[in-house]
Amino acid sequence: MKNLKRVIAIVCGGDSSEHDVSLRSAQGLYSFFDKERYDVYIVDVKGQDWLVELHDGTTARIDRNDFSFIEDGIAKRFDYAYITIHGTPGENGIMQGYFDLVGVPYSTSGVLVEAITFDKFVLNQYLRAYGILVADSLLIRKGYEELVSDDEIEQRIGMPCFVKPATDGSSFGVSKVKNADQLAPAIRKAMMESSEVMVEQYLKGTEITMGIYKTKEKAVPFPITEVVTSNEFFDYDAKYNGQVKEITPARISESLTRRVGEITSHIYDILHCNGIIRIDYIISPEGKIYMLEVNTTPGMTPTSFIPQQVKAAGLSMTEVLTDIVENQFS
Repeated sequence: MKNLKRVIAIVCGGDSSEHDVSLRSAQGLYSFFDKERYDVYIVDVKGQDWLVELHDGTTARIDRNDFSFIEDGIAKRFDYAYITIHGTPGENGIMQGYFDLVGVPYSTSGVLVEAITFDKFVLNQYLRAYGILVADSLLIRKGYEELVSDDEIEQRIGMPCFVKPATDGSSFGVSKVKNADQLAPAIRKAMMESSEVMVEQYLKGTEITMGIYKTKEKAVPFPITEVVTSNEFFDYDAKYNGQVKEITPARISESLTRRVGEITSHIYDILHCNGIIRIDYIISPEGKIYMLEVNTTPGMTPTSFIPQQVKAAGLSMTEVLTDIVENQFS
């Protein structure tokens, strides 16, 4: 008898420093998916090695011609891909282009949106044109470092400032620079992760993050989380090793909460997003809301922001994931 369940791939791994974090997100997603409704597999993508974890604990190679695999002598083709790769190729449009070519619907936004949101500098300039507040920044490309001097950075951006990879995740290669002498080593560190580096104005204030998804019928905003860390900034240790306090809902006024929700929904529509996104902000002491980053494949471990926010909203991750998948087929 033909299997009537949709066959779902949780696509994880990737080729960035966040490969192992992505595997943890995949395990979280696997625990959340409705196994009564879906036949769910984890697919680990690393370079040219695409392996699917079979139900008996072994692995099989993915046929990239049609995103299929063999299990128990039977060919199975995936009906849907839930992409949870943090970094390339899942967060920059490459994987989305592949799925468009082979005709497999997926959980994230399309190629252009992913490419824009992956490049923090490009995203900032794009959203600035729509009136979204962002920090001032400069771009430095590998091989052209001399085009932007330390003096120009100090005069235009000011100190302290952040130096970060422009085209990768925000967990590795990020430095908070307090004086011009620290710029060169910080830029070298960021260039180990990306050939483009963004030097960004430091914004003082309350850091928050908010998730949202939309279907054809509804918008589902999640409660806002306040991020409090004693570290210099929200770095890898703060994110993944518990050196942070996450407060949901955030300790901000009703009017600010409403305004952040409006901006989050507006950005979702400006970019024409799909699936769950999470947007990070800084609220200045004067109450100005600055967009920091748009995460189109946010972390999905049980302790990640989105599962926390879904729980605080009184929803279940299982129902949310079903909602997102079925929206592609409605």
